[in-house]
Amino acid sequence: MLNLTRRKALLTAAVAGAAFGLPKPVSFIEAALAQKGPEAGKGFRPFKLGKNHGFILNDGVWEKPHDPSFIAGVSVDETKAALAAAGIANDVVPIPFNITLLKLGKETILFDAGTGGQFQPTAGAMIVNMAAAGIKPEQITKVVVSHFHPDHVFGLMSKAPDNTPVFPNATIYVPSNEFKFWMDSSIFTKLPEKQHGLPKRLQAMFPLFKDKLKQYEWDTEVVAGIHSIAAPGHTPGHTAFVVGSGKQQLMVLSDTTNMPALFAKHPNWHGAIDADPVLAETTRRRLFDRAVADKSLVTGYHFPFPAVGTITADGGSYTFVPAA
Repeated sequence: MLNLTRRKALLTAAVAGAAFGLPKPVSFIEAALAQKGPEAGKGFRPFKLGKNHGFILNDGVWEKPHDPSFIAGVSVDETKAALAAAGIANDVVPIPFNITLLKLGKETILFDAGTGGQFQPTAGAMIVNMAAAGIKPEQITKVVVSHFHPDHVFGLMSKAPDNTPVFPNATIYVPSNEFKFWMDSSIFTKLPEKQHGLPKRLQAMFPLFKDKLKQYEWDTEVVAGIHSIAAPGHTPGHTAFVVGSGKQQLMVLSDTTNMPALFAKHPNWHGAIDADPVLAETTRRRLFDRAVADKSLVTGYHFPFPAVGTITADGGSYTFVPAA
């Protein structure tokens, strides 16, 4: 298991090459700097799951300005205090984007596809970090999508009107509940006009994948070794995943929580980013309790880089602990 709790972790070229087949030495950013995101080309972290190898790939950090409506009933001062308590600079809300990659047998699998540089000016570093990890986009064989927010799916294709698949050899797996919600033509009557941009983009993009697009159901084996977990609330079809079992189990929590310093430490906080905040809280507690009971390794899309570790419980709150 990696030691991710030291101030600075280093892998020599020999160790990295032997374990992961990397083309060059790897240096890892200090944990205290993770809130700003690692430098492009250094934002990848290898980890192991049994005999399988994986990486966390950073796609940047959204430096979100403070907004009193971000968390219902929670003031900006309270938000700043929660960030400070976790040792995070609080002049903004620094929301990281971290994609999980797993090598399972002959498959190279991404969980979500990143922003593609099409969401927030500080995002879009995943492909550079993937290259630094020795992986090319054409080597990705499957992309398993958790939900359709832009920071998770815009990286599937280059910017419109070009719309070139970024992972040309990959099959794209999407949750059927999420697909039905966003691809329904009546969605434009259900959302205010200012929110029409996302479904317009989704409805233009996904049909272009044709037979490369596959839908999956909740609580099924999406592909060999990866099971979907119903995780609604953040979006109607939001999905988490479990890989392996027992001590060799990984839970990919997707957006079960946004920043752990806010919504894991305070699971009753209801974020404006969740479509159904009450249901999102129920889901959050259920999956965190499962992760604690199973002693699972976990990854989270908006966890601080390197975003792989475990969940601990303390009364009614939870803490993300980087792997050690």
